[in-house]
Amino acid sequence: MRLASRSLYLAPAHERHLALLQSWFPDAEHARLWGGPGIRYPFTAESFHDDLQLESVTSRALLNDRGSLLGFGQYCRRHERCHLMRLAIAPAHRGQGLGARLIAALAREGGEALRVTECALNVYPNNPAARLYARLGFSDATPPDGQSLDGCRYLVASVSVASRDNLEQASLAVHKGLKNGR
Repeated sequence: MRLASRSLYLAPAHERHLALLQSWFPDAEHARLWGGPGIRYPFTAESFHDDLQLESVTSRALLNDRGSLLGFGQYCRRHERCHLMRLAIAPAHRGQGLGARLIAALAREGGEALRVTECALNVYPNNPAARLYARLGFSDATPPDGQSLDGCRYLVASVSVASRDNLEQASLAVHKGLKNGR
C-alpha cells in the first residue's frame, strides 16, 4: 500500500542496515534512550550487533520503495506479550507519522506470530517517543516481574494498536517471505 505518496514495507533487518542505524544516535544519551542500559556506546560494529541480540529477537527494517532504511524495530515474546523494543525512525524522517506506522505494523506482525493479544514496551520518562506511545493507546502497567528496567516506564497496549488513529488506512505492506524470515 502507498503511504504519503511512497510505498513503505517491513523487511527483515540485515547487517547492511546497522551502520546507518548507528549513525542515528550521535551520543551515549541518545543511544541509551533508544536501546536501554544494555547498549554500549561508543558503538563498534561487533558491540552493536551483539547488543541488538539479532539472533534471539525478531528485527525489522522499515524501508521505502527504493530500499532506503527509514526505521527499525524489534519484538520478542516476553511475559506472554509481544515486547516491542529499540524502535527508531531515521532523523530526517521523524515527525511524518512513520513511528506510528512502524509500531502498528510490528504490533500486528508480532501479535500474529507470537499469538498474543497485548504488546508492551519500556520507555524512559524523558524519551520524546513516550507521547506517541500514549497517543497510540499504551498505558502504564506494573512490570510482570515487578522490576522496573533502569527507571523506565512499562507500557502495555492491545496489539490492535494498529486500528488507533485510523492507522488501518496506513498499514504497511508485508514484504514477501517475511513470515519465514527473522
